[in-house]
Amino acid sequence: MISALDYFSALVQQDDDLPLFEAALAIAQDADPHLDFGAVQETVDSFAAEVKRRLPSGASDVQKLRMLNHYFYHELGFAGNVNDYYDPANSYLQRVIECRRGIPISLAVIYIEMAQQIDLEIRGVSFPGHFLMKLSVPSGEIILDPFNGASLSREELEERLAPYVGDYHQPDLSLATYLQTAQPRVILARMLHNLKALFSERGDWERMLEVQQRLVVLLPGDAAERRDRGIAYSHLDCPREAVEDLQAYLEEYPDANDAARLRARVEELRGAG
Repeated sequence: MISALDYFSALVQQDDDLPLFEAALAIAQDADPHLDFGAVQETVDSFAAEVKRRLPSGASDVQKLRMLNHYFYHELGFAGNVNDYYDPANSYLQRVIECRRGIPISLAVIYIEMAQQIDLEIRGVSFPGHFLMKLSVPSGEIILDPFNGASLSREELEERLAPYVGDYHQPDLSLATYLQTAQPRVILARMLHNLKALFSERGDWERMLEVQQRLVVLLPGDAAERRDRGIAYSHLDCPREAVEDLQAYLEEYPDANDAARLRARVEELRGAG
């Protein structure tokens, strides 16, 4: 039987046909090993089918958007989980579908999956601090907040962006720079990084390692992810695996700011091994 990590790896091999919803759902296998993918997909398919049934023939994209928004947020009741925003379950799609609460990126992934099924090209936007969605129309782009489906004005977007750009903001970077379409791999990485931050802060190294295994698969060229997997291994009494990952990072970045500290840690782990 294929492992959860091998299954995820198979899904994210190619960018051209990376199935965002299925790969995002696969992340939840770490918390729910017996996750029924078919049942979850069938539920979302039924939601999309109901929207499609209600749409008039020849509906415009704006009509589709209005119908999907009303059904998703008002009838199904999807919304941001403001009462427990940092619950890891907010990143597990089957849990979000069950309780109708999530964080912006998980809500967006479900919304985008439904939109695709009604031929509406909603795209994800990896905006700083709060994941967004967008729809291109002849007059420009409609930017949507996945928390409630509200469209955001330029002024609102600039206000949301300000705390994150600060002194590092380059004047020649327009707002449009931050509103570029996020590809599926970028969206998955952001979902995993959200979980990584939660588990790291809690010192839950077993769950952190599960996330890191996926990040190493998803971003194979990112040595920092392998470094962080090594750190997780080092906290779980796996010195050989930790040394292998940390050494690989040090070989690629021998002059990194954390290189001296990591070399010392490698020596400690070799002694422990």
